[in-house]
Amino acid sequence: MIAIYVRVSTEEQATRGYSIENQIEACMKKAGTHDVLKYADEGFSGELMERPGLNRLREDAKKGLIDKLICYDPDRLSRKLMNQLILDDELRKQKITMVFVNGEYANSPEGQLFFSLRGAISEFEKAKIKERTSSGRLSKAKKGKVVKNSNLFGYDYNKEKETYEINEEEAKIVRMIFDYYTDPKSRFKGINGIALHLSEIGVKTKNKAKVWHRQVVRQILMNRAYTGDYVQNRWDTVGSYVSKQSGNKSIQKIKPEEEWVYMKIPSIISEEQFNYAQDLLGQGRRRSTNYGKHDYLLSGLVRCGICNGTMTGRKRKSHGKDFFIYECRKNYAGAKYKGCGKSMSENKLNRWVWEGVQEFINNPDKISVHQEKKKETYQKEELEMMKLEIEKAKKGRQRLIKLISLSDDDIDIEEIKEQMVELQQKENNLKEQYTQMEEEIKGDKEHSVSQIALKSAIDYYRTFKGKNMTLDDQRDLIRLLVKQVIIKDSETVDIITF
Repeated sequence: MIAIYVRVSTEEQATRGYSIENQIEACMKKAGTHDVLKYADEGFSGELMERPGLNRLREDAKKGLIDKLICYDPDRLSRKLMNQLILDDELRKQKITMVFVNGEYANSPEGQLFFSLRGAISEFEKAKIKERTSSGRLSKAKKGKVVKNSNLFGYDYNKEKETYEINEEEAKIVRMIFDYYTDPKSRFKGINGIALHLSEIGVKTKNKAKVWHRQVVRQILMNRAYTGDYVQNRWDTVGSYVSKQSGNKSIQKIKPEEEWVYMKIPSIISEEQFNYAQDLLGQGRRRSTNYGKHDYLLSGLVRCGICNGTMTGRKRKSHGKDFFIYECRKNYAGAKYKGCGKSMSENKLNRWVWEGVQEFINNPDKISVHQEKKKETYQKEELEMMKLEIEKAKKGRQRLIKLISLSDDDIDIEEIKEQMVELQQKENNLKEQYTQMEEEIKGDKEHSVSQIALKSAIDYYRTFKGKNMTLDDQRDLIRLLVKQVIIKDSETVDIITF
């Protein structure tokens, strides 16, 4: 039985006229009959071997249903030379004659050479298309034009000007999300509360969905484009299309920051409000309704001043009664660092922090200079600790390398290599954190955030007019102003504000 195979990708169909219908017509003409088995793959990359139509063709060939295959061109079988040769060899073993509309390839050394050259040229053309496309997009981005409409909520894409323009109705929602998230008086707690509220009042997403997922709200809060800085050329998507069609996850890696291209678009929110939202997002367990069985006033804010580990709330018993502490200890399975064991009474720490916050709000000018110096000292100490940890990771890898060089059959080389990878990842993460903190110290971001945080905290505090605040009220105010609480010893506590 004669079989024909046709394939087209979306790009080729649009630019080169390789439509499925044209290929079928040409193959049928070559066959001289309409009595053929048809195998087609539409919208599949020629780099893939796993294609529905091609898979059925190979299965039927093994069953002996085919004795002749007609294809428009070798690159319809595959864009890769190696894959072409594999398919050619596989089909010929099944005694199947291969015929191509666009050229004849004899089963001879010369024919095989020509077949190989044609496949190589096809692969080269594919690579050149990719190169030209990538180069064109980068050039367009550098000219201040939007390369691809990403359906950014809050904006409409102007196709003629190739830029974004504010969609006033959606922009109101963006401002609402940022206001809700950064305002401690908001009745919608956290990202999930905001998402539920938007769904309840009937606001639709950019895709016209009626339900807002918390992740969509988070993405809006984390997107710097709303300050007017739109980033392009950020993602390296090489292999993404092929991976996705193969049934795997889309491959996307972030390019080095120096390769990113920035362009200006109309801003919806201020830089200060965006930075403040990022700091709130960076807190581990911030304003959330789920505080567990016991409400810890400072949950997620407390750090050990000795080892820099996080301190978590724990329940203890004394004389048959429960009492609570903050402790530097990790008991969960798989914890690599168990903590140094430092602890402090919850009541004592709560009292100190709350009194410190009240003093700061009542005397902002008097305390702000001291607070900045304290923050600078803390940051320098943290940088020194990071340096030490980076050096430890380096020395650890060097010791493992030396161990491998002196290895014998009793040493598990693969296990040592895994340890080296872990140490390298740790070193890279620490270096990234180190660089971020250095930039934070050099820049003026902290100052702008401090002003908006302090103003919001003072306004919030004044609304109570001397009345007693509930634990929830106190927690909201503290998270509005306090970035971290550092316990150095039983009598020394540093309150680090935004």
